[in-house]
Amino acid sequence: MTDLIPSPRTLDVTPGSFEFTPRGTVSGPADLVDPVRVALAVLDLDRDGMARAGAETAPEAPVSVERDRNLGPEAYAVSVTPEAVRIAAGGPAGALYAGQTLRQLLPAAAFRASALPGVRWSIPCGRVEDAPRYAWRGAHLDVSRHFMPKREVLRLVDLLAAHKLNRLHLHLADDQGWRVESRAYPLLHEVGSHRARTTTARSRGETSFDDSPHGGHYSLDDLTEIAAYARARAVTVVPEIDVPGHASAILAAYPRFGADPAERHEVLDRWGISPAILAPLPATIAFLETVFAEVTEALGATPYFHIGGDECVLDAWAASPVIDGHRRALGLATPGDLHAWFLRRLADTLAAQGSRAVVWDEAFVSGMLREDTIVMPWRGVEVGRRAAAAGHDIVATPVFPLYFDYAEAASAEEPLAIGDAVTIEDVAAFEPAPASWSPEEAGRVLGAQFQLWTERIPDGRALDYRAWPRGCAAAQVAWSGGAGGFHAALPAHLARLDAFGVEYRPPAGPLPWQRGGTGARGHRPGAVPVSRVMRRLEEMTHEADSTRPSLG
Repeated sequence: MTDLIPSPRTLDVTPGSFEFTPRGTVSGPADLVDPVRVALAVLDLDRDGMARAGAETAPEAPVSVERDRNLGPEAYAVSVTPEAVRIAAGGPAGALYAGQTLRQLLPAAAFRASALPGVRWSIPCGRVEDAPRYAWRGAHLDVSRHFMPKREVLRLVDLLAAHKLNRLHLHLADDQGWRVESRAYPLLHEVGSHRARTTTARSRGETSFDDSPHGGHYSLDDLTEIAAYARARAVTVVPEIDVPGHASAILAAYPRFGADPAERHEVLDRWGISPAILAPLPATIAFLETVFAEVTEALGATPYFHIGGDECVLDAWAASPVIDGHRRALGLATPGDLHAWFLRRLADTLAAQGSRAVVWDEAFVSGMLREDTIVMPWRGVEVGRRAAAAGHDIVATPVFPLYFDYAEAASAEEPLAIGDAVTIEDVAAFEPAPASWSPEEAGRVLGAQFQLWTERIPDGRALDYRAWPRGCAAAQVAWSGGAGGFHAALPAHLARLDAFGVEYRPPAGPLPWQRGGTGARGHRPGAVPVSRVMRRLEEMTHEADSTRPSLG
């Protein structure tokens, strides 16, 4: 019981063990039984007949779950004796997490897709009482720079749920690709979802390319499937359509929504910031309202919708007589104010659709956002504190230590990364609400989320390598807080990831076939240290023109 990740709030171990019977039954209310069955799928447990009838009280059975209205929706308690397993849960999410705890108490083979013969499915006796520290425990997946097929998204959902992570932030649109079907504006996926080539340059000034086309997109039906699959595992999908900047793919399809409608664009084939930007005009807002509605309708209940707002080059707005006239008609002093107005207008639209807007931290600087807009301060804890002090809820997303596109070590053996280094120790030591913050500021922290930007993550194998086991440490931070017991529990947990088939980065360093080598995937000599990046970002949060591009 001491090898649980994330570690529970309270844990008492008693003598003896309980043995599950594969294809046995679990009893209780159906909405609580089903999540337990999802978590323990390898055992192929069946629902008791009373559960199908919607019984609120669990009957006497070896494995049972009941609702405890004194518990929070994600909280649970598990009692294990040699005769029975009793689960109390505040809601379906709590029942799922109880099941995930039981799964970790089983042999590592419980993380395989099918039961192995000869395994004794026993768990130690004791009691676990648990609830999360933070409500938002997430992972961000950029599917624009490199598209990840639906199977990879569903697999990531399974891994998030296994670690009691409950948000999947899908970055669906950027300069390098638009990744979702639009029936109202079909050129978005017909034109904007693919690029002719992809840069292989490893530093500024290089011009090398892989001349193979790259692309892909999810149908709206795919989104519906992904969202339903995620909900069954207590994971909320947070879509992101990043606007008004990062708009090359949108404008390749529909140039009329750009600052200069006569300018033609292509889906960007290199990394960095593009000056391509949408026009903050009524026609663009109507276009985005329609597309947002398509996405939210496909996803179903969408409590959060990310609209980006970061790294916008506003020169084209200042140069456009039409846009500048629109700014003056609105009584706004600067293009930066127009940027804030545009995002607030979209947030109002989303609120009417039942979604709460989320933005990156550049978007809050003007102070004109809706009060209920959630801010993700990626440039560091200080800008997060400023957003919290301004009355915004925040989700901690700082480059250090939650950008997992940075290498795990400053070593020539590592594959190519954006820079060096974010270690698992760095992640485990992270505090989303530092002790120096006031209680009011700390109370604005909804949680934390690690980011998987995919410029240098071309496929699922590379995704595994970057995400795990650093994602395990992030789960510990967001659920439990602090690294207590994490490092001691990690070896046993890695055996679970092995059984699942996760190609994680071993703590001792990459396996021979995971190394970067001397080719295009090789480690870049003199890679930028993450500490230097953070110093520069901290400086930029205090500069007057915060809407200028922040990273090349």
